[in-house]
Amino acid sequence: MCGIVGYIGEADATPILMEGLRSLEYRGYDSAGVAVFNNGAAAVVRRKGKLSALQEALDAGSPRGRVGIGHTRWATHGKPSEANAHPHSDCTGRVAVVHNGIIENFHELREQLTAEGHTFTSETDTETIAHLVEKHFTGDLLEAVAAALGEVEGSFATVVLSEDQPDRMIAARKDSPLIIGLGRGENLVASDIPAVLKHTRDILVMENGEIAEITKDGVALRTIDGVPVDRDVLKVTWDASAAEKAGYEDFMLKEIYEQPDAIRETLRGRIGADGAVELDELALATEQVRALNRVYIVACGTSYHAGLVGKQVIEAWARLPVDLDVASEFRYRNPIIDEETLVVAITQSGETADTLAGVREAQHLGGKVMAITNVVGSSVTREADGVIYTHAGPEIGVAATKTFVAQIAAVYILALYLAEERGFMDAADARAVKAQLMELPAIVEEVLNLDEQVKEVAANYVDEKDSLFLGRGMGMPIAFEGALKLKEISYIHAEGYAAGEMKHGPIALIDDGTPIVVVATKSHVYDKVISNIQEVIARDGDVVAVATEGDADIARHARFVFYVPETSELLSAIPAVVPLQLFAYHLAKMRGCNVDQPRNLAKSVTVE
Repeated sequence: MCGIVGYIGEADATPILMEGLRSLEYRGYDSAGVAVFNNGAAAVVRRKGKLSALQEALDAGSPRGRVGIGHTRWATHGKPSEANAHPHSDCTGRVAVVHNGIIENFHELREQLTAEGHTFTSETDTETIAHLVEKHFTGDLLEAVAAALGEVEGSFATVVLSEDQPDRMIAARKDSPLIIGLGRGENLVASDIPAVLKHTRDILVMENGEIAEITKDGVALRTIDGVPVDRDVLKVTWDASAAEKAGYEDFMLKEIYEQPDAIRETLRGRIGADGAVELDELALATEQVRALNRVYIVACGTSYHAGLVGKQVIEAWARLPVDLDVASEFRYRNPIIDEETLVVAITQSGETADTLAGVREAQHLGGKVMAITNVVGSSVTREADGVIYTHAGPEIGVAATKTFVAQIAAVYILALYLAEERGFMDAADARAVKAQLMELPAIVEEVLNLDEQVKEVAANYVDEKDSLFLGRGMGMPIAFEGALKLKEISYIHAEGYAAGEMKHGPIALIDDGTPIVVVATKSHVYDKVISNIQEVIARDGDVVAVATEGDADIARHARFVFYVPETSELLSAIPAVVPLQLFAYHLAKMRGCNVDQPRNLAKSVTVE
């Protein structure tokens, strides 16, 4: 899940590389480096730590040249260190390589290359690519890279330079994202579109198994085994300023406040003028929808919690049984899938390796795959049978916020569509749900007014080390997500539980003053939640509740209450999560944590 950027043109490459890396630092920040070619000779600068460390080194003496590659790393093979930072070189120092992915057979390749006389200077799997290119180079860099990658097993997005052919870059991908930005007299390559937007809006999205020879004047695209590829240019329409902080202290806070728009844009155009849900993207005929007998939802992390919401609403509205799987387990347990199974893959980036593997397994078994993602042109959009885009806009903060509520909005639309097509929701009920859906953006705007109150409450828990988040029904996935947000960015240990499960173990953790956050919005299990709160109070737990406006009784059971506007029970997930996002944000800020780049995490998990 590292970040890659490359430039070739007439301008000084180093500042352009650093500019691109800054927009990709969400993909990893264990170490960073650049390699810039000037008059055919490579200058490589690498540093452990965040980009600021690399920038300090460059400020002391920046290499100049018109072609270069850069990399910001999330460590997989080899600890974060300057030696393990990219770019990596071969024995001669004439080849420079950056790479995102995992070379699964690198131990065997390393042993083989070492036996052939190659000397390695890092612990990384990436360095094997540099040595393989050196081994295969006979005068044509493109063919050398293609031959090298022919020996590689695993995933890769890689860009290669050579002092022997310094007027070109070679880029290739398999299972890890890579795009090419097309300019005038210059071309760029990167892991993600924001890295090139200041230079071009014309994008070539590379597919699996493709390799590109890039010069300042053009791009030649083919498969690694030599078949020419003709690819349409993607025109990017969203503004680069969408990826900037716009006056907010952090990207995460900005993105929390962008949630009303994220929901609004995700719902826009999904409900037609006649009130019908429009979901042509599903790519299933009405007869196929009616023949469905099972739904699988496959996701990781925050997207998994959106899937928990999806399970409840699809079962309630469409009366289809829904299995939910952590994507990293799905393909290893021999799932029961056939042509009457719909598999819904939820992935913010569209590049999550485990989720993509689940998509491929589902298709192999004959299932139909629908993806919910935020990134146009991402891998899952090309591999799934249909796509629902969330239209949340770029999300830079590593901890997902606006993409989570947009995923839930997309899940609501999918569930409504399935319910109507299958005849399990009458017209009056459907109209009521759709009207409530369209009110959600305004409701979230109202919930955001709790910001200062949440900040004041958070101040009471700055020194805590442990907490529990509890919920039942629709409150359960929101409790899970609230706990995940807190542990991700504040480093306070937090666990989410179904509130009814508390007495089966977690209750042993409660003692005097343990913070217990309870999602207690209006629902058919509200009285059960109150009983669970009483069990907490009896053991001196310190209760913070998220409740529905007008619920005066809850204040007798909780030390602090965040009130959210009333919605129908199944739509309550979105307003209920917002105070928990703010709670985690403010606690993390008070503890001095970097909320946009929490330690050990990266935005897009493109390795298994």
